[in-house]
Amino acid sequence: MDKETTAADPGVTSSEEVYGAPCWISLMARDLAAAQDFYGAVLGWRFRRARLGAEFRLAVLDGEPVAGIGQVTPTLQAPVAWTPYFAVADADATAARIRERSATVAVGPLNFPVGRGALAADRDGAVFGIWQGQLISDWQTWREKAPTWLRLRTRNAFDAAIFYGEVLDWACGRPGCCQVDYEEDEVVLRQHGFVVARLSSGAIEEAPDPLIRPHWHVHFAVRDVEATVQAALRHGGLVLEQRSTPQGAEATLRDTDGAMFSVNDGSHRS
Repeated sequence: MDKETTAADPGVTSSEEVYGAPCWISLMARDLAAAQDFYGAVLGWRFRRARLGAEFRLAVLDGEPVAGIGQVTPTLQAPVAWTPYFAVADADATAARIRERSATVAVGPLNFPVGRGALAADRDGAVFGIWQGQLISDWQTWREKAPTWLRLRTRNAFDAAIFYGEVLDWACGRPGCCQVDYEEDEVVLRQHGFVVARLSSGAIEEAPDPLIRPHWHVHFAVRDVEATVQAALRHGGLVLEQRSTPQGAEATLRDTDGAMFSVNDGSHRS
């Protein structure tokens, strides 16, 4: 997480204040420069250094934070995929709850300059991260503008909601916790009234199509889906799916390193 202010700064947001909510998304790429070139051309991002180290960059759009990109190193084995991170008050306690529920903590918790983080996989194999500590200095803007949102494609959304609810304290009754609703055969996660994630059933663990296997899928808001699709094709990306939904146009793409993501021009926050 990038942090340019001190802990004494009243503008700092900590993971404890927004526990259980998605607090960031990150891509671990094999080639950091190539990833910056691709996403800069396709999504219009610019990049600046982050406090996580020399091999991490913070992506910004119109001056506002969007996501993080880092380079995979031998000491940090991570999939080439977009990964959501959820805010937790105690990374070690959360990691223990993950293991107690027969899921996997693959990396960490590790110490970083501004907090502690870990990579995990739920019982169906969907990879996610947890983060304890300071969030990016513009985190409130990131949440309010919602440049991204998440969908968990899982075997059974109800079972997944129970797992994540127990691990991340969703719907626990504590002020500020995430609200869980069941709407039209999917689980909808809200924080402060805004939709921050959706959980859908039907994923198949051994499916040859990666879109059907259990995974957390990242969606980016764009002004023009078709223009974004064409930019991705020009810069070596692939189009896996393109469709119209009740919420607007949407396309699922794969970058030059194999990471999947979707873009859409519709509203999801109601």
